[in-house]
Amino acid sequence: MGVGGTLEYLSDLMGSGYHHKKKKKQFQTVELKVRMDCDGCELKVKNALSSLSGVKSVEINRKQQKVTVTGYVEPNKVLKKAKSTGKKAEIWPYVPYNLVAHPYAVQAYDKKAPPGYVRRAEVPANMGTVTRYEDPYITMFSDDNPNACSIM
Repeated sequence: MGVGGTLEYLSDLMGSGYHHKKKKKQFQTVELKVRMDCDGCELKVKNALSSLSGVKSVEINRKQQKVTVTGYVEPNKVLKKAKSTGKKAEIWPYVPYNLVAHPYAVQAYDKKAPPGYVRRAEVPANMGTVTRYEDPYITMFSDDNPNACSIM
């Protein structure tokens, strides 16, 4: 372990009560759909998102209304910062059509989707249905039921 390792170990033990280690943010790509109409809008959004700490690059595709932010950032903070510019912003709602299971869900078709993309549709879990084949006990011995048990 050595002297340096021992000192580091002891300092970690002694200092663990006073300092909380922050979780490291992971490097990720956040895609947003932001409504931009002109160069001024584009510049405003780019400057706002570039000012976030941890942002490595901001790419804007005005034709698709898409902003791609890469870096050590959290998606919620990026979305909040984009909305603070006064523009309508949301997490990118589309996925490439080849990643969607076949057959496509009806909700996935969107006329506003860029070419090659479909809307990200959350498929609800299939809830089981109960089928009852038995007659209820009340009607089993009823005179109105033709299939009832007849005891004579």
